[in-house]
Amino acid sequence: MTTLPMPGKAYDAAMQRSWLTRVSLSRWTDKVEAFLTTSANDRGPWLTVALGAGIATWFALPSPMHWVAAMTGLLLCAVTVWGVWGRRADRNLLLLAGTTMPLVCAAGLALVWTKSELVGAAAIPHPQVRVLNAVVLERTEQPANDRVRLLLAVRDADDGRAMKVRLNVPLARDGGSLREGAHLRLRARLLPPAPPLVPGAYDFARKAWFDGLSASGTLIGDVEISKAPPAQGELLPDLQRRLAAHVRGQVEGSAGTIAAAFASGDRGAISQVDEDAMRDSGLTHLLSISGLHVSALVGACYLVSLKLLGLWPWLALRVRLPLLAAGIGAAGGVGYTLLTGAEVPTVRSCLAALLVLAAMALGREPLSLRMIAVAAAVVMLFSPEALLGPSFQMSFAAVIAIVALHGSEPMRKFLARSGESLTHRLGRQTAALFLTGVVIELALTPIVMFHFHRSGFYGAFANVMAIPLVTFCAMPLIAFALLLDVVGVGAPAWWAVEQSLNLLLEIARFTAAQPGAVRLFPQMDRATIALFAIGGMWLALWRGPVRLAGLLPVGVATILLILTPVPDVLVTGDGKNAAIRDSSGKLLILRGEPGGYAVEQLQELSATDGDVLHLASWRDAACSPEFCVANVPGRGREWRLLLARNNVMIEERQLAAACSQVDIVIAGRRLPRSCRPAWLKADRQHLSRTGGIAIYLDKHRVEAVADHQGRHGWWSAPDRNGGQ
Repeated sequence: MTTLPMPGKAYDAAMQRSWLTRVSLSRWTDKVEAFLTTSANDRGPWLTVALGAGIATWFALPSPMHWVAAMTGLLLCAVTVWGVWGRRADRNLLLLAGTTMPLVCAAGLALVWTKSELVGAAAIPHPQVRVLNAVVLERTEQPANDRVRLLLAVRDADDGRAMKVRLNVPLARDGGSLREGAHLRLRARLLPPAPPLVPGAYDFARKAWFDGLSASGTLIGDVEISKAPPAQGELLPDLQRRLAAHVRGQVEGSAGTIAAAFASGDRGAISQVDEDAMRDSGLTHLLSISGLHVSALVGACYLVSLKLLGLWPWLALRVRLPLLAAGIGAAGGVGYTLLTGAEVPTVRSCLAALLVLAAMALGREPLSLRMIAVAAAVVMLFSPEALLGPSFQMSFAAVIAIVALHGSEPMRKFLARSGESLTHRLGRQTAALFLTGVVIELALTPIVMFHFHRSGFYGAFANVMAIPLVTFCAMPLIAFALLLDVVGVGAPAWWAVEQSLNLLLEIARFTAAQPGAVRLFPQMDRATIALFAIGGMWLALWRGPVRLAGLLPVGVATILLILTPVPDVLVTGDGKNAAIRDSSGKLLILRGEPGGYAVEQLQELSATDGDVLHLASWRDAACSPEFCVANVPGRGREWRLLLARNNVMIEERQLAAACSQVDIVIAGRRLPRSCRPAWLKADRQHLSRTGGIAIYLDKHRVEAVADHQGRHGWWSAPDRNGGQ
């Protein structure tokens, strides 16, 4: 029989190190458990955070292999935590966090992946002109753009599959008969849903994928109605259009278009000038039916019904009036949400309002982060893709900021003071309102900068005046005027509505016109916005001094934002346009006109709010009808760029010689192999794989749209000249 050697000193040392490791781990977990036990935060909202983190992980990771690996890792984490602490009664909170959070995160990843597979619609392969036999699913009137936008159900002539198409029809060819249920025959130019024009630009292809949209386009010629729409039409869309038209008929001008947006959610008549003024003043959130509007309506329904029902003694003695009033308020909120289109902010606000009403009816605390978390979870369960949209992020960030601020101990003490004069009380309430506006602006600024590449500096001041004006004046007046219209005496109320909304527009225009009201920023990195989100959620969800730890990631994100480089050259995915930012802050474009969609996107992403000039007029560029050669100064050297102005073919030897003398070649067509610049050849073949690109000359780095797309269904490498 073989005798095993005794372990000796090496074995004793290893055992001692193992024991010390277990003791150290036990002490660390003791501290974590004690921290979770003594912290006063509500733990429920963190489950919603985990759900959102799982959804965001699916969008961030590039391929199914990575998605499966992430879910496997999360499940293993939960199993490991359960195996280590599953039988220890002194690890309840650590066990709960270590198992439920990874499981919910994995569920979020699986949820959005499943929805993508179920609803995702493949885009048409290339631009095409075809005759469509279609049924109108949805109609959106946009008189400010002189068009009607139709959502059509058509059957693909090649493979017979049903698909949805979005079509723009000029108002002159509408006639009012292109309504839901109409069968049409028409000719249209269709485009695949466009990917981002350049890195950081709006991703219409991703939104179209989750909306089941395969193409968008414009009408060619006239429309033949093969079957008229039903005489009655669909109740809610018809009611919304009639209500918007009625309001615009009562209130003239820009005030009427905004009043119609408040009453019905129809923003199609608001002019671009007014939209820009509201956006640059930080008031554009007032145009979207969201928490402000729904809360005002639900609150009014609740209070008015409670007071009126209280006048009936027989009912007041037999029925719990707060519960009945809550039901009336809930019905009003749901009806308003459906009428205005049930967009994400409206649904979120309606859910939150319903939870508040339920809490009030049951005698519970109506405003809490748990209530907001439930509303966010419901939205994500049905529309997980909404997490990446600015509407979801801005609406929830604003409400979380408000509840977290007013739930903090210093704010409670500040607002709870009593035994003072009316003047002091009004002053304190005004100060609290201003502070709330500042906190909302701070919460929304990173989101606005990430999605819209701009930031307003006077939004808090404008909101302090505009929010009370809309909440306590414009909205009640609109409701009162509509009520008076039932008996035909609403004219005085409509006059008051017009004056209040004209004042709102004056506030917006004055604020937007101030020097430095808006500043453009380059595209924020995903890691930067993630740090802002982590820090913001930590500040909102924790209580006590520990919440200040959230300032650390916010501070790091702020530093990263300040250090974010501005691209020197931007090239669109089709190669037909490019923009160069010169040292004086001017934007030099290859083609297009200032004010066009492509030029506006290039201007935003290059963080240039100065003049926009054509490259051909630049002093450091030499242009022929076919090409431009531009000398772009950098740190320590000068870069030479060759840019094609059109697709006219030139002699290959001449082109090869020109390419050999430059660093970068940009063209919207395929160039021969003999064209060999010193660094980069961004021709049609290259751009069809990468999409639009951003070039950082001094860093010798190229960022492409494809770098952030992965193998998600809405992205495909072949050339796609889509449009909005």
